[in-house]
Amino acid sequence: MKKILALALACVLVLGLFAGCGAKSDSAKVVYWSMWESTEPQGKAIAESVKAFTEKTGIQVDLQFKGRSGIRDGLLPALTANQVIDVFDEDIDRVNNDFKDYLLDLEELNKKYDYEKTAVAGLMDACRVAGNGTLKTIPYQPNVFAFFYNQKIFDEAGITAAPTTWDELLDACAKIKAVGYIPITCDDAYITCMIGYHLGRLVGEEGVRDIVNNNKWDDPAVAQFAADYAELASLGYFSPNVASNAWPAGQNTELAGGKVGMYLNGSWLPNEVKDTAGPDFQWGCFSYPAVDGGVNGPETCNYGAQVYAINKNSKVSDEAFQLIQFLTKGEADKKLSEYSVGIPADTTNTEWPALLSGVKPVMDSVSVRWSWAVGVESNVDITPAIKENTLKLCGGSITADEFIQNMKNAAG
Repeated sequence: MKKILALALACVLVLGLFAGCGAKSDSAKVVYWSMWESTEPQGKAIAESVKAFTEKTGIQVDLQFKGRSGIRDGLLPALTANQVIDVFDEDIDRVNNDFKDYLLDLEELNKKYDYEKTAVAGLMDACRVAGNGTLKTIPYQPNVFAFFYNQKIFDEAGITAAPTTWDELLDACAKIKAVGYIPITCDDAYITCMIGYHLGRLVGEEGVRDIVNNNKWDDPAVAQFAADYAELASLGYFSPNVASNAWPAGQNTELAGGKVGMYLNGSWLPNEVKDTAGPDFQWGCFSYPAVDGGVNGPETCNYGAQVYAINKNSKVSDEAFQLIQFLTKGEADKKLSEYSVGIPADTTNTEWPALLSGVKPVMDSVSVRWSWAVGVESNVDITPAIKENTLKLCGGSITADEFIQNMKNAAG
């Protein structure tokens, strides 16, 4: 009888141990602050995939849609106050800079789950560079910043190849204007990218940062940029509304409306304007062209991704990484690409959305990464002056010399 009782107790203990093992996944909860709104395509895709993740693993996820402002304005105070947040996401540069003190090193988890097997190598490298040599973020929804154009207008203008040099860009602008269209437009939200790219072509990103952080507005590269853009304005190659376009007027009304040939923007653009542009709009894409006397060419541009990060203080870092892996691989990655008309992050998802067919050759051709706006916004004290005066230069209300003098005055 004693033996039977002992055996029964042992069975209870074993069952209890198994129950405890199972309860670990069931009781684990990952708190995820998302940069998206629940109503956005990305938010809808992520919500569906998070539900599928919980059903598959038993790991509960507290998914909180914060939107861009909620992450940019609210995440750091919440982390500082030790609020329970396990996973969060935003742009690669913003996460690795603004929230760097709270990032968990992911190298061990990366190896444990063999994450890189189907990841985009260039983006993983970019994450390590952004993390000062170690992997602290995982990329998803890759993007590239380049010139997007209306293929119909290019065809009408007889432009058979996308520009690769500044002279070729000028030639394309002349042909577009000759057939009755506006060559280039922009919005206030992206105008700093235009000056950043042009200066970056001439002196590289470190050179751009040196100019804006050390007030070197008398640098010859600035003079060349100002002269080149003043010429575009004088020839009528910019939209007459460019100086007053408040986002998204340029991209929605002018480009998607079929009035303008080109717009420097990100690979998210076709999705943002698809309802206005309509199903027959044919998208083309090319990297910002090389500039005479520059130090780099179309192989260098701003590309990157949104990224996931894990709070270094998380108590469920392993479960958090499992969530990240689930969201950035396989069906979840494919769903996000389809819903948002975005670039897949999993290399096994080889089918890109049709609207981005012209983007793939550009993404495949770039090999050197610039950060956002090529660092021209790295001095926040003068960013408003850069934006204001670049808009005025493109609009033709100031000359190249006046642009330089205005920037000197703004820098003090």
